[in-house]
Amino acid sequence: MLEVEKTAPLTDVLVLTPKRFADARGFFTETFNAARFAEAGVAVDFIQDNHSHSARAGTVRGLHFQAPPFAQSKLVRVLAGAIIDVAVDARLGSPTYGRWVGVELSAENGRQIFVPKGFLHGFITLEPDTAVAYKVDAYYDRESDGAVKWDDPDLAIDWGPTAKDALLSEKDAGAQSWAAFASPFRFDG
Repeated sequence: MLEVEKTAPLTDVLVLTPKRFADARGFFTETFNAARFAEAGVAVDFIQDNHSHSARAGTVRGLHFQAPPFAQSKLVRVLAGAIIDVAVDARLGSPTYGRWVGVELSAENGRQIFVPKGFLHGFITLEPDTAVAYKVDAYYDRESDGAVKWDDPDLAIDWGPTAKDALLSEKDAGAQSWAAFASPFRFDG
């Protein structure tokens, strides 16, 4: 069983919560099943798994993208700790272009977020020693890699209370503004 929730206003971004079976030992959950996910509208051929560990709360990773033809859809979940996961619609011509959604994912709540191609993606950790795993449907390509400022005032993303002490990589600290971003993505309708 898989609970599926469309996010507002970005209905292409989905929150997926697999059922957990708990007993005195802990729990078991099926985190990915291609057939069940396809029934839920996520018919994507994932080809790579990634894992990040962030030592401290307030670590920001994003807002990242890969330009076509290496654009990536992502299925993100938290193995330990908690994050606010953010997706921004970067598809030119989309009625929700420039709008964002933020979802709290944690090891405790077991929620996952599906971020399709054409969206910027990032997260901030809410707890120390947070581990995030995500599947992608295209390999990493350095030449197609890009980032937009996580705290750009034109996007006005609410990153929560840990943002006041944000820890960034050099890449993210030097990311371009939303106004300077020439989106390589197009809305299909």
